[in-house]
Amino acid sequence: MKYTVDKNIKKPAYIQLYENIRKDITSGVLPFGGRLPSKRLVSEEIGVSIITVEHAYSLLIDEGYAVARERSGYYVSYSAEDGFKHPETAPRLIRPHQQSQKYDFPFSVYAKTMRKVISDYGEEILLKTDNTGCDELKTAISEYLLRSRGISVSKSRIVIGSGAEYLYGIIIQLLGRDRSYATEDPSYEKIEAVYHANGVDIQLLKLGSDGILTEELNATNATVLHITPYRSYPSGITASASKRYEYLRWAGREKIIIEDDYESEFSILSKPEETLFAMSNNDNVVYLNTFSKTISPAVRTGYMVLPEKLLSEFNERVGFYSSSVPTFEQLVIAEFISSGNFERHINRIRRKKRREM
Repeated sequence: MKYTVDKNIKKPAYIQLYENIRKDITSGVLPFGGRLPSKRLVSEEIGVSIITVEHAYSLLIDEGYAVARERSGYYVSYSAEDGFKHPETAPRLIRPHQQSQKYDFPFSVYAKTMRKVISDYGEEILLKTDNTGCDELKTAISEYLLRSRGISVSKSRIVIGSGAEYLYGIIIQLLGRDRSYATEDPSYEKIEAVYHANGVDIQLLKLGSDGILTEELNATNATVLHITPYRSYPSGITASASKRYEYLRWAGREKIIIEDDYESEFSILSKPEETLFAMSNNDNVVYLNTFSKTISPAVRTGYMVLPEKLLSEFNERVGFYSSSVPTFEQLVIAEFISSGNFERHINRIRRKKRREM
């Protein structure tokens, strides 16, 4: 081993050790599936306590770089093929903690993020943000979408809202109630409920094994198609690449597709399915996602990315609505994404799901 700890600097010894081991993991020196040296061996060779080594190993586990196997030791669980960029920013100085079994979410990291936002922004967290959301969150989402979903958009096209159902209603007001809308059958029950509550015509199109049946798509006179191409609920059907292109051909240049990308981050593939938004050349896909699955159902925050050609209509028709998400919550999510903690959490869940297959 070549790990060292400088006891003359303020950085805690367990953080220094964590950074050394993380560097070896991400560079491939310690390969995926490889066993980490025992805590006692590390303790003796670099002159620190076993507790210090335990803290470093716990942080590696918490951030998805390693896993502990009972009576066996610690093993590398990071693979460069996971498809996300891992920022080389300093980790949170947190103590190891018991992971939440209900949501499998690093709550202590999120709590630390909250405290950092309060410290950094102070009373600014009480100020009202722009109607479409705060710049920090829109910028963080824009950068995240580019590196993880292949979506390249400016922050001016992103709208923050309090969850998917709220954004569905905003989209209806933007596009108009005189249109005919279509969605999958079966689909998430609240999609149909929101359309009915807004008094618009909605057509239900039967799903086949890889998406909406071609004959159903050809027969509809709808001009807006609301789809969940990844693991449509409750059927669990994911649209094939061919079906996604069929949706785009159906839309042509004049019709609109609402792409509800819920839960796609947790795909077990090394690279998540390509989005229709990224595939389209006609600037007619509204991309929509939320943090209710990736962070917590209690975080009522979602976002949509608008086609360029709808921006002026959005400002005219619904741009007067104030932001429905508190400034503090937006800043916390922005910091959680920008620090790399959001993607480390996602990668950890994806690796866990692969192991359980």
